[in-house]
Amino acid sequence: MAAALESGWQALTANFTEFQLATVFTFLIHEAAFFLSGLPSLLFERFGLFAKYKIQKKSNTSAYQNRCVLRLILYHVCVNLPVVIFSYPAFKFMGLRSSLPLPHWTVVVSQILFYFVLEDFVFYWGHRALHTKWLYKHVHSVHHEYATPFGLTSEYAHPAEILFLGFATVVGPALTGPHLLTLWLWVVLRVLETVEAHSGYHFPWSPSNFLPLYGGLFGTDKDYRKVKAMEEKEGNKDM
Repeated sequence: MAAALESGWQALTANFTEFQLATVFTFLIHEAAFFLSGLPSLLFERFGLFAKYKIQKKSNTSAYQNRCVLRLILYHVCVNLPVVIFSYPAFKFMGLRSSLPLPHWTVVVSQILFYFVLEDFVFYWGHRALHTKWLYKHVHSVHHEYATPFGLTSEYAHPAEILFLGFATVVGPALTGPHLLTLWLWVVLRVLETVEAHSGYHFPWSPSNFLPLYGGLFGTDKDYRKVKAMEEKEGNKDM
């Protein structure tokens, strides 16, 4: 298995430069993981599937969903991609590498666990700051335009917040200078976590049922029970 992986990696690095792999490939991996994992909850909501597992009774219209997707594509191409490209020298300076040998699995696991803890810490305090009066009004309110979330709304945000979220995600890798393969794995896992947390559904197989600390060690609004409580509170106000 390890030999096959290293052989595949060698072929990849022989055909593409490290710059191409660290920028364009990282962006494409993020996009693939994001849209492939986020589209199911959009389709579930649009066609009324798995309604009994939906956390909120309300649903977004197709037009509102399409608006989100189009803006996400715009933000990703105009904000995310340039940031990935221009941050490459900094990552390279901090020790990012793509050469063989590939890191041992224990190194990969320990680094990714560190990234999850650090990202959650940075996200928690940054999220609290975003809920202060001025930042919420001018920045974070964009993310809350979709009061009934679906997976793709996880990255629907003001460009300034996109930059902050990007910082929270990459600060761990920037500090440790990982192998590019580790960085790719971290990007995919982080995307899957945030998309699932914003999916708007809670299934019997949802990770939070099996991982007590899933969705935040320090406590954030990612917890589906808090979302449900907020919905019930809003419903009581309307009565």
